[in-house]
Amino acid sequence: MRIVNAAGRAGLLADDGLVDVESASKGAFSADPQALLARWDDFRSWAAAYDGGATAPYDEERLEAPAPRPRQVFAIGLNYRDHAAESGMDLPDTPVVFTKFPASITGPSAVVGLPPGTVDFETELVVVLGRDAHRTPAAHAWDHVAGLTIGQDLSERQLQLKPPAPQFSLGKSYPGFAPMGPVLVTPDEFADRDDVVLGCRLNGEEMQKSRTGDMVFSVAELIAYLSAVVPLHAGDVIFTGTPAGIGMARTPARFLRPGDELVTFAEGIGSMRTTFVTAP
Repeated sequence: MRIVNAAGRAGLLADDGLVDVESASKGAFSADPQALLARWDDFRSWAAAYDGGATAPYDEERLEAPAPRPRQVFAIGLNYRDHAAESGMDLPDTPVVFTKFPASITGPSAVVGLPPGTVDFETELVVVLGRDAHRTPAAHAWDHVAGLTIGQDLSERQLQLKPPAPQFSLGKSYPGFAPMGPVLVTPDEFADRDDVVLGCRLNGEEMQKSRTGDMVFSVAELIAYLSAVVPLHAGDVIFTGTPAGIGMARTPARFLRPGDELVTFAEGIGSMRTTFVTAP
């Protein structure tokens, strides 16, 4: 299945258009995409039995984040071997975890204001949970995943790395610093859910391209590690790390500027387009 947030309403993509979930289910499910994730098992059962009906065209420019209000947003650092190498760091023995505050979430066609400093891009596969998970072993972790989408872990590096102690969560949580979308794709739609091509182009130039099979810790391992400490909730989001090619690691460094256009893509999911202006 491919699920979208169409101007604030949950939709199911069909071959010929968009199925409005609330209307098609005769009110059994709310139009709220976040509420849909809280009832994911029920929704999956309904969608499997749904025999089709009226569809409508939709405007891709009006699609919003498929999980717009998660209770928790986790993010993972140094989770690609080539990114650890370009950062001059050893591979971690356990996942490097930080958070992005939910207020930073925006959709796949966002205009993002650049604050003072040096704002970088980080292409990431994003996992959205469809079931609560607590002390969940890796062998069963995928059972808790609603779907996958793509995101950018936008990062203002000066605040993020400001001494005496780094401020990862703040530096990565300005408004619009967590764009994601355009669709939420269930794991069964992928030929290999653990090996998805992803990357980004800045003003048409390819900056990042890799495969999630190159991650140090897989999606299942991340869920197991996080849920061993923190109860995860249906609708929570995990940004799973970025591959090599970030702006800070380039010579010379390439940070985002007003007028830039960043296209982020992932195999089987699609692409999102983020443009940048000076923050008011």
